[in-house]
Amino acid sequence: MTSKKQQVRGPTVADVARQAGVSKAQAARALGGYGAVSEEVQIRVTQAAETLGYRPNELARSMNTGRSNTIGVIVGDIENPHFGLALRGMADVARQAGFHLLLSNSDETVEEEREAVRVMLDKRVDGIIVAPCSSLACDNDHLKQVLTEGRALMTFDRSVEGLDVETIQADFLNVAREATQLLLNAGHHRIAYLSSMRIAAPYTHAMSLGPTPVAQRVKGMIDAHHDAGMALDPNLVRLNALNEACIEQILTELLSLPEPPSALIASDNLIAMGILRGLARRGLRVPEDISFVMYDDFPWTELMTPALTVVAQPVYEMGREAARRLICHIRQQPAGALPAFDSWMVVRGSVGPVRAGGKPVPAAWALSK
Repeated sequence: MTSKKQQVRGPTVADVARQAGVSKAQAARALGGYGAVSEEVQIRVTQAAETLGYRPNELARSMNTGRSNTIGVIVGDIENPHFGLALRGMADVARQAGFHLLLSNSDETVEEEREAVRVMLDKRVDGIIVAPCSSLACDNDHLKQVLTEGRALMTFDRSVEGLDVETIQADFLNVAREATQLLLNAGHHRIAYLSSMRIAAPYTHAMSLGPTPVAQRVKGMIDAHHDAGMALDPNLVRLNALNEACIEQILTELLSLPEPPSALIASDNLIAMGILRGLARRGLRVPEDISFVMYDDFPWTELMTPALTVVAQPVYEMGREAARRLICHIRQQPAGALPAFDSWMVVRGSVGPVRAGGKPVPAAWALSK
């Protein structure tokens, strides 16, 4: 005959109250952080909870206080070190303020982002920081719902048309012009830009890219070409560089053009690594055969041969500020003026003069080896 094992339960509020010698109501107020208790009762309850190893029921406490001390964070690609560094900044500030992070990955799709918002609202997060997949107002009713339900909301990296919330992002317009001028001054008149931004049709200059960093970067390229008395070929602006296969296809198409680019600009470090692998497979050298610039600066960029010329931005500090401001909004405290975050060039060795005689790369290199 077998006996059922008794389920071991954890200590309850009643246990803590008994240990502290106070009423259950007093213990609940002290543990939940709501209502008024004396300093003596608070100390006794805290010591009793520590002695018993009491862990509060976060859901019950959130129902009593209206707060969960949890912040939801939704990013486009958790594998992207850009978001990893930003998350570190958010986590550092949140921890110091007594908040936890609930992280979700949208995979840069509106559907996944919408589901992540639904789950976070169900979990009763106090606020959400999101790097929105789309800047179009028609795609973001789920973000408006966050505000409708009385939760704090901030956007990170990209803003959304018609959404009246703060956005933490760097300014890229001037540095994009500077990076393009650097390449133009080296004799590169065919400069391509690759981004993971999703669009349904090939890029044209008449197309709106919304309030996004990509729009600033392309505008900076256009302005630099205009300053040099030239025009940026829209066929050299390639979006939808979503993964390794897409990057490989874009590289093949660019290098197959009658006038292929002699310089490439990567919109983030994942695209940069995909490009560099593709160039290596084709036997193309940086910068002897093709010059290269990327957005974001990470330690590995200095370890390359040659070290890579980059556009840097204060990602960690931006993450810290996003969390700080969101917590201020949650607590209904003034957050102060929204700071400006500038980006800057770090010139290293991956930009060189255009190939001798201005000759394009051989057509055979357009095909993957």
